[in-house]
Amino acid sequence: MTTDGARRALSFDELVTSSERRLLRLGLMLTGGVHSAEDLVQTVFARAHRKWDRISAVESPEAYLRTMVVNEFLSWRRLLKSREVPLAEPIDRPSEEDIGSRQAQRDAAWRLLAGLPRQQRAVLVLRYYEDLPDDEIAEVLGVAPGTVRSNAARGLATLRTHLPAEEEH
Repeated sequence: MTTDGARRALSFDELVTSSERRLLRLGLMLTGGVHSAEDLVQTVFARAHRKWDRISAVESPEAYLRTMVVNEFLSWRRLLKSREVPLAEPIDRPSEEDIGSRQAQRDAAWRLLAGLPRQQRAVLVLRYYEDLPDDEIAEVLGVAPGTVRSNAARGLATLRTHLPAEEEH
């Protein structure tokens, strides 16, 4: 099937196959847990399947799904039961790097990010992980660009207050 003769519309299965990993990574950044991210993305895929006729007609179905993931995360009322911290992918070869120190820094970053209010966390993930500009973040969240900037500023300020002071050598 083509839309306007310009591009072939993806089937739902094709969209799931092409976007699942990216959406899972986004879900992981938002929830901080592998299982919670899987639940989040699965919920979105189930809802998207029911609305597929409408979603397949939009210009960017993957961007639409990304928005659904963020909105679903923001609307979750239940507490995330798991406070697991995702670990780095296994390393294939030995490294000179201090893996323990790197992992401790990563764990601390996850804890700091998890302590932010959901909207601030979503703004920071969309800005720094998805690399979206403020106007696109505002569109995804359904807020004004000024709200995005204030949430980003508050979130970063909170993170800065909880970061350990750098040691002087």
